[in-house]
Amino acid sequence: MSCIAPSAETLRRLSLNDTRLVHKALATTAAECPSPTLDAKARGLAVVASIVALDGPTPCYQQAVDTALAAGATEDEVIGTLITVAPVIGSTRLVSAAPRLALALGHDLDADLQSWDV
Repeated sequence: MSCIAPSAETLRRLSLNDTRLVHKALATTAAECPSPTLDAKARGLAVVASIVALDGPTPCYQQAVDTALAAGATEDEVIGTLITVAPVIGSTRLVSAAPRLALALGHDLDADLQSWDV
């Protein structure tokens, strides 16, 4: 499979709903065609941001976080990604995403909440 070049022509074709290119983009994985402009860690964090913005299901959070961490991202960078997209996604998505991201990072929120003095 040939990779899609990140170019103005690619944007033009996607904007025109070039069916072949759209299908190719949706079928391409990062393993098959690594981005020439983003390293694996940046791609992993971009996927985390996308899952958060789309209010993805919990298993998607786990897969995205595992991929980002395997690519060299730190826990702080994963959490920083959530904070970075907060102004875009708003408070509802932010509060919805936080426990799923915490779970994907291996935190036991029930135990953490019990230790708080409210």
